[in-house]
Amino acid sequence: MRSSDLKNLNIVVVGAGYGGAAAAKALDLLGATVDVYEQASRIREVGAGIGLRPSTMDRFRQWGVFDAIAKVSSPSDYFEILTATADPIMKEVWPEIDTFGEKTRLIHRGDFIEALLGVLPEGMVHLGHKLESVSDEGDRATLTFANGRSVTADLVVGADGIKSVVRGQLFGGNQPVFSGEHAYRAVISVDDACGMAVDDNLRMYIGRGTKVYLLPLRRRGQVSFDITALCADGTWTPEVTKDDLLKTVEGFDERIVEITRGLDMDAVNCRGVYDIDPVGTWHSDSVVLVGDAAHSMLHHQGQGANSAILDAGALADALKEAGSVKEALAHYQATRKPVTDELQRISRQGWTDDEIDDVFPGQKPAYQKLEA
Repeated sequence: MRSSDLKNLNIVVVGAGYGGAAAAKALDLLGATVDVYEQASRIREVGAGIGLRPSTMDRFRQWGVFDAIAKVSSPSDYFEILTATADPIMKEVWPEIDTFGEKTRLIHRGDFIEALLGVLPEGMVHLGHKLESVSDEGDRATLTFANGRSVTADLVVGADGIKSVVRGQLFGGNQPVFSGEHAYRAVISVDDACGMAVDDNLRMYIGRGTKVYLLPLRRRGQVSFDITALCADGTWTPEVTKDDLLKTVEGFDERIVEITRGLDMDAVNCRGVYDIDPVGTWHSDSVVLVGDAAHSMLHHQGQGANSAILDAGALADALKEAGSVKEALAHYQATRKPVTDELQRISRQGWTDDEIDDVFPGQKPAYQKLEA
């Protein structure tokens, strides 16, 4: 689109998470007028650690925000997969390093969100706006929020997560699908990691029905500790005891058992793990989905946040290169959807049939049925 057309474009982003903040930055750099509406009344530190891939860091460099992200992250050379008892299975350099000349960087989710929001212009993000409805009017769309406010935009970017209102009202409403597993996550001091955090590299330990991830957060002097275990309880935020966690790591390296034994349960985030089935269409003429709203995926490939950032970059590229918003949205979907469809598929292949049978005797969890 011509520079003058982009500057006249009024864009509203729904959601101030990874995808929303990244989209806001990328679209603002095009010269468009961008406003972000977030339902939370304040942005607070949530979650644990993630890895930002070289392609993601390359986007940040293009947007002039690399230094802000690098300041609160640590470069990582490789990842390692080991047995439950710490025998090596594989050790690989992170992919894309040669392509982009960047390393994967490990970062706390809270630091990541804070850094992204910190590079947005003051006044762009509007908190306390819970979306109630979206009305697609062809060449524009109108949003209505629970506080009574309504806004109309030339383009609405739905970055409102796995439970997306935008997706639910306009694009078929794919509901979250339970994966048949729980994730128990905590951030602990490196001093409490029993000597298992020796550098800036991710390690995953695989046992029967359980995977344990240790992701160092050197800037904080902490380690992100994640237990992912098969479980038939599909509760979104299950009630879990210390004994429950200890059962999941039976037979693991004693250091992992000791870390689990020392966890403060009040600081452990316990959740059922969900994704969505691939969404057939991500856009209309004036509304488009990015990030988890478009393609929420399981965390086994560590690609959720990275995919959201790459969505934002691809959307901005498409708007810059296409002749119209309609053409740009079609090009964006054609570019990104095949990639994320495949990542969603691969991320669902986390367990053997025998492990699944142990937890779901005589049946399959919902996502396995849908793939059959």
